[in-house]
Amino acid sequence: MVLTRGARITGAVLCALLAVIVAGWIVRDLTVVGGPVYLVRYWVGYDARTSSMPVTSAEDVTLLVVYVVAAVASLRSAVAATALVATGAVTIAVRLPGIWTIGGSGMSARFSDDLRTRALICAFAALAGGIALFITAGAGRRPSLDFAESTPTRPGTGVSVTTFLLLGASGAVTIGWEIRQLVRFPRIFPEWYVGGTQVFQRLIGPPPGWSDLLIVLLCLFVAVSALFRAVHARPFGLIAAGLLVTGGVTGVVHSVHYRLLAHFADLSIEDQLTVATWFFQLAASATVLVVLAQRGTVQSPGPHHPGFGPGFGPGYGPGYGPGYGYPPPGAFGPPPPSQPPPGW
Repeated sequence: MVLTRGARITGAVLCALLAVIVAGWIVRDLTVVGGPVYLVRYWVGYDARTSSMPVTSAEDVTLLVVYVVAAVASLRSAVAATALVATGAVTIAVRLPGIWTIGGSGMSARFSDDLRTRALICAFAALAGGIALFITAGAGRRPSLDFAESTPTRPGTGVSVTTFLLLGASGAVTIGWEIRQLVRFPRIFPEWYVGGTQVFQRLIGPPPGWSDLLIVLLCLFVAVSALFRAVHARPFGLIAAGLLVTGGVTGVVHSVHYRLLAHFADLSIEDQLTVATWFFQLAASATVLVVLAQRGTVQSPGPHHPGFGPGFGPGYGPGYGPGYGYPPPGAFGPPPPSQPPPGW
């Protein structure tokens, strides 16, 4: 199945609108914190002095890249439909908590009413855009009727195995840290996942536990999908790896800035595992990005290709097909007579 031209254009426009929303918030932060250096320091967790509280995070930069890539893929890629579905699903998952957290008491103490109202409007707009991407991908699909037309591709065997191992391990490691977090700080449950006054989160971002669960679900979903070489493994896997890269880069930069590597032997076992997790997360996600960015394997049309279904598809009379098999290369044979004789 491929997307119609109208669906491709609609998907690209929707992705562009979602990108504009995120870019607008990033520009807002750049104007209030005193420049890009301070904003980047804030994103990676440094104690940066800012003239006003930023509302974005490094995750929003990743989403901006996802929207731009998805817009291009919608116009040109063979996996445009699954790319739009993956983008819509992640958008909904990331922006959904904003419906109840933006208006919470924890946000009202740090942000003005006007800013929270704009954030809530953008959250609803992003949710609407994510739903629209689902509708566009579903309503705009049609069978491929031309051999020259690009059809959805699957990841190769080596790519599938690599993705399964690395993302599966990343998801398992994240689950382990989530269990440790709840055991160590049980008082923050359930606010760690749904937001509240005891946890810190950005105005337009989800609670930290919610983000972790999203990464876990994406990693495990892609790992299983890659094992079966599913078409949707590539777009979902690229997004999952992108989110993992963001966390890995932030952690590695953090460990370098605070000289954790230089004093690695003096750290506690848990801190050593934390630093090791950051480096593993970065290496694994970067590897997955590289392997999944390669062109996939074209699906074989097989005996039930839409262009050669029963009766060889439109243009060939009933009964002219299964008994005749495929025509020889370069020739399709004569069409059936307009008045078939008995026994034709």
